[in-house]
Amino acid sequence: MDHGTALAAGQGTQGGTLEVDMWPDEPPRIRIEVVDDLILWCVLQRASDVTIQSDRQTYIEIDGKLFAVTRRSIDSADISAFVTKMYGLDAMAALTAGKDLDLSYEIRVDRNTRFRFRVNITAIMSKGRDGVCISLRVLPNVPPRMSDLGIEPELVDAWAPRQGLVFVTGPTGSGKTTLLAAGTRMLIERPSGAGKMLTYEAPIEYVYDQIIGPHSIIAQTEIPRNLPTFAAGVRNALRRKPNVILVGEARDRETVSAAIEAGQTGHLVYSTTHTVGVAATVRRLVSVFETGERLERAYALMETTRLIVTQALVPRVGGGRVALREFLIFDEHVRDHLLNTPLESWTLETQNLVEKYGKTMQKSANAAYQEGLIDRRHYLLLSRGFGEETDR
Repeated sequence: MDHGTALAAGQGTQGGTLEVDMWPDEPPRIRIEVVDDLILWCVLQRASDVTIQSDRQTYIEIDGKLFAVTRRSIDSADISAFVTKMYGLDAMAALTAGKDLDLSYEIRVDRNTRFRFRVNITAIMSKGRDGVCISLRVLPNVPPRMSDLGIEPELVDAWAPRQGLVFVTGPTGSGKTTLLAAGTRMLIERPSGAGKMLTYEAPIEYVYDQIIGPHSIIAQTEIPRNLPTFAAGVRNALRRKPNVILVGEARDRETVSAAIEAGQTGHLVYSTTHTVGVAATVRRLVSVFETGERLERAYALMETTRLIVTQALVPRVGGGRVALREFLIFDEHVRDHLLNTPLESWTLETQNLVEKYGKTMQKSANAAYQEGLIDRRHYLLLSRGFGEETDR
């Protein structure tokens, strides 16, 4: 059976219970020629993530649970084969220099079948000596639709304001990129299209060449491969007359300032932050500015913000995971309310506004618990965790 047939067969088993065996073709030594074979076999097992680490077996993650899939631990020669295949001959030199490597990796099975992965390669200490940990996230070939993700209708309606800032937030692994990809697909496929859309990502995860949009053109730039920083990406975008800008992460003063400027000049800007909760996101974005400019920049941020969504992935009863969301649509009433509130009270007042006009994570968790989608332990953890975050 060739790779294309085998992978199609493996994908067809996703609805049932799958026993995870050891890699049947495991060789005594990992060579560059078999790296893709192992990764493709892991995809067959429905792995969402693959971890290859010095002095450990190879592990895959299925529905949040880890399974070892090689009998032998990975040694330095094996690691060298993996990183050389995925990154190139200078990978080990970059790791030795103290850099971690973020990249996208693609395996083409044939002309019509390809598999894409987000990859991080980081140097670690293992058994008292230098080692490496490689983390691969399996990416779907085609971005999902908003309907595939069960996005709330009010969120879908608010997703594409005429201009301003939309933030998607949550911890690492909460599905922020997938939600953004679904939203991007919706923009491309809508009757009016997305116009000219520029994305700046680190790395590029989803691609849109299979999405048909006659009134849309999308150009994707990888940070730092094509441009050095996200802030440089936004400045680049403003010279290219886009309708929509997607910035992978707003994590520093320069990027947030550039995003605000883009929103103020008539662009629609999407970005992410690693925050938990709508109120915490507002606090984090304001806090990136120095004290002397904070008030002015906070007002500019509030005048341009249109939507903040926080997402969490929670283990589903019976297997898999379910996405829960907290959000607030920053309409004119909400923005004016906060602009007339002292800055030091924004965090608390934002949480009150989420409870009154938006949807809290506690409400989402309660609905999922009542439907039997999540267990009581995760319901309590999620509800309490989000409440505590906004009070800090």
